[in-house]
Amino acid sequence: MNKQKIDRIFARFAEANPHPQTELAFTNPYTLLVAIVLSAQATDVGVNKATASLFARVDTPQKMLALGEEGLKSYIKTIGLFNAKAKNVMALSRMLIEEFGGEIPQSREALQTLPGVGRKTANVWLNCALGWPTIAVDTHVFRVANRLGLCKTTTPEATELALEKAIPGRWKPHAHHWLILHGRYICVARKPKCPECLVRDLCEYKAKTPEMEG
Repeated sequence: MNKQKIDRIFARFAEANPHPQTELAFTNPYTLLVAIVLSAQATDVGVNKATASLFARVDTPQKMLALGEEGLKSYIKTIGLFNAKAKNVMALSRMLIEEFGGEIPQSREALQTLPGVGRKTANVWLNCALGWPTIAVDTHVFRVANRLGLCKTTTPEATELALEKAIPGRWKPHAHHWLILHGRYICVARKPKCPECLVRDLCEYKAKTPEMEG
């Protein structure tokens, strides 16, 4: 897909939603990081339900350690993989205190040293907390990017690299939010809502869902 067409796609996303934001609820950079870790293989809605009361009580790594692993589990037991996630949240909280003075490190490399934090999680945090033009590739971004024709890739990392090259710089700060939201609500996995799509005429996906007949 040529640059002009890509630019038109993101211009339409921007016109419809000029300031897209994460749908995860958080109160500060630390709770944002915890929410992102908890959101792996879980819905934002489900995470938000679990963390509403948690973040009212716990908003620093020190408070998380004071709560303890079992205490944390009592808040997040409705989230998938909560046992492993609780261990990671406690371990990353301890590491933040012991190695980073209680602050979140502001580089992808340092973030990825934290338990439970991979490249995607680091990219989401850098984008949402610091406004970096990072592109976090989850299942929605991977699906939408390949369906639209922004890239032709088979892995998340290859998708990230391809999108970094393809997307014009002025759209990058919000690009992954637009793609995630588009995948979550319009370009859904099983039956994409093509008739409702803002960029249907620019999309290269061949198996478009047809218009409903009168």
